[in-house]
Amino acid sequence: MELSQIIKFARGVEPADILLTGGQVINVYSGEIYRADVAIAANRIVGIGAGYHAEEVIDLKGGYVCPGFIDAHVHIESSMVPPPEFARAVVPRGTTTVVIDPHEIANVLGLDGIRYMFDTAKYNPLSIYVMMPSCVPATEMETTGAYLHWYDIVPQLHDHWVLGLGEMMNFPGVIYGDEEVLNKLRGFDKAIRDGHAPGLSGRDLVAYVAAGIGSDHECTSVLEMQEKLRLGMYIFIREATNAHNLLTLLPGLTKANCRRLCFCTDDRQPADLLNKGHIDDLVRTAVGAGVDPVDAIRMATLNTAEYFHLYDRGGIAPGKRADLVIFNDLHALNIEMVISSGKIVARDSRVIPWERPLKSTFLRSTMNVNWDPVDIRIAAAGHQGRIIGVIPNQLVTEHLIETLPAVDGQVVCDPGRDIAKIAVIERHLATGNFGLGLVKGLGLKKGAIASTIAHDSHNIVVVGMDDRSIMTAARTVAEMRGGMAAVDGNDVLAKLPLPIAGLMSDGPIETVRDQMEAMLQAAYQLGSGLHDPFMAMSFLALPVIPSLKITDKGLVDVEKFQIVPLFV
Repeated sequence: MELSQIIKFARGVEPADILLTGGQVINVYSGEIYRADVAIAANRIVGIGAGYHAEEVIDLKGGYVCPGFIDAHVHIESSMVPPPEFARAVVPRGTTTVVIDPHEIANVLGLDGIRYMFDTAKYNPLSIYVMMPSCVPATEMETTGAYLHWYDIVPQLHDHWVLGLGEMMNFPGVIYGDEEVLNKLRGFDKAIRDGHAPGLSGRDLVAYVAAGIGSDHECTSVLEMQEKLRLGMYIFIREATNAHNLLTLLPGLTKANCRRLCFCTDDRQPADLLNKGHIDDLVRTAVGAGVDPVDAIRMATLNTAEYFHLYDRGGIAPGKRADLVIFNDLHALNIEMVISSGKIVARDSRVIPWERPLKSTFLRSTMNVNWDPVDIRIAAAGHQGRIIGVIPNQLVTEHLIETLPAVDGQVVCDPGRDIAKIAVIERHLATGNFGLGLVKGLGLKKGAIASTIAHDSHNIVVVGMDDRSIMTAARTVAEMRGGMAAVDGNDVLAKLPLPIAGLMSDGPIETVRDQMEAMLQAAYQLGSGLHDPFMAMSFLALPVIPSLKITDKGLVDVEKFQIVPLFV
């Protein structure tokens, strides 16, 4: 809209398009809640206060108006649907902007995968900004489907929707001066650079921040959060499907530091998105835990907008983008209406269908497995060995040293001690690579579960209690061109096809939720008691989060950042 036109609307000389009357504005700038009308013309807020007129007048009957919610860090791929379906789930929940890091699909398909996310993000009622993946691959200790050098990603900064460099998971590469890592930071020196440094402390953390990294979403304790805040970082408080950090970190929130705190979901699966919500769930939980409602909403809006230099949104003020959320209760946060870019896009928890141009985006198959070398038997080469210890609701794991169960010279599973076998099978380049290990804490009593969602390289990850089940599960997901499976022996109990890069479905998110529920029920039938054993399993292959993980190249001691043998 031309400037002179905005001024006319703001002065009330010309009628606006929409006038919200009788509502209470939540002002994240002044920290107040007060009655005021809000006038909207085209995609902008053009007036606040009394005396405005509009073509359409909506009486809010005392309801609240707040800025549209912003997710500071999310991997849409973890919702297992492409951007349009993700938008259909989160927009009715009040989310109008997300900042994504498409490193999941980038690790599978490289720039082709990133372009797919760009293409499918167009023409949605959700603003989708991108942080370019910094770690493809995340480490050299795994095989991915692509390798993005600094000179591959720096040119993408010319795109309006690219804000900066995504989470720098390779913190050892930063600290010890790896030139490829430093070149990525240098290339984005005038842009935003997100962090990922779980447990990093002391001088190593100082060095990491000195490299120009401005945020972190991996805090798991108040002390960790405080140390990072003191060094000038923004903290994204995460509440994902598997990583629940919100209630742990809220005791560290104060009036003095809450302007440096944002909300993010990182990885949320369909059931949580549809049943619990998105950023609205974090706001609701925070308010329920005693956080001032205006502070909670500010963490979901203005703080994030300012960190990412999205100065056109994040608050209700003249000239700002008209991204607004209307609800009737500060605690229940039942959202009645969502306005995005000046248009009503959702009412009563339902998105208003939008026109999508007919366009097909082709992606090649990503399932290329060389099965010939794969042998998941483990010869007992000793008595003591390393076991990955699952910690419920956390991405970090324990590095356990225990006596390994063995029969007739072969390491076996032990349901009584909750010890299962885990394998990661390379699926991108048909190398024949596979890593073998043991895991404790998934709760399986029999059968196996497998998935091609295995952060961040997304090879086939499978956990099971017998070799036949393990191989049946692994081959089942490969035959579907990617996905999840739960099996018992030769019997497939449930499966979820994910043909888009082995990460996303081409069906509606509600269908994916129902298929995922069948997967979970099958996993529970096999003995697991975790909220989501598939999500927990997917992070066992992520070798940048302590302590012991596994890739197609073997077990990884994350503290030492090196491959280690199973036996000790």
